[in-house]
Amino acid sequence: MSRRAVPGREDPVAAGPRRERRLERAFFARDPRELAPDLLHKVLVHDDPVAGRVAARIVEVEAYCGEEDAGSHAYRGRTARNATMFGAPGHLYVYFTYGMHWCANVVAGTEGIAGAVLLRAGAPLDGLETMWARRPRARRPRDLCSGPARLAQALGLDGSHDGADLVTGPVRLVDDGVPPPASPGVSTRVGLHPEKGAEHPWRFFVPGDPNVSRAARAG
Repeated sequence: MSRRAVPGREDPVAAGPRRERRLERAFFARDPRELAPDLLHKVLVHDDPVAGRVAARIVEVEAYCGEEDAGSHAYRGRTARNATMFGAPGHLYVYFTYGMHWCANVVAGTEGIAGAVLLRAGAPLDGLETMWARRPRARRPRDLCSGPARLAQALGLDGSHDGADLVTGPVRLVDDGVPPPASPGVSTRVGLHPEKGAEHPWRFFVPGDPNVSRAARAG
């Protein structure tokens, strides 16, 4: 693992050797609200052909439930932008937002019925030097992957990864033996309009983890 000591920055705990099991398609083939908390503590890995391995442990997610969810990109049906959400589970749905950021989601449920889980934050594990280089304005380790745009940038994910297969491809989700928290934090989702699904308590996070993007609101 590549790591860099930076004055004034607390270095994350070294990951050490881990035995990893790639998640199978069936793991993702369920309701996003059921899948979301089980993604906590799974490891998102990108075997970047240029930068090498970069990985973060997922500590915060949000479930989005397609055409029944006013907060979902798929609420009004299938479009060119959201087509990946209607595909097979276990793929990556990556979208561009605010004219400057990429965000990554895990496609969940059944093919033909849109559903996804937004990956909101991670704890840096591998490829720390690469993450610091990609996020030069970061001042603390928690600044690397705390928030969906930061996580995607640190992992090197962009529009070219929309539709990437998390089961068979170089971007993957793995289980390294760390179970999800027995009692995950639960709150309403972040940044949604009151009339667009803001009331649903579909945000899940690892309580007390410093990489969680923001404090919880009541769910």
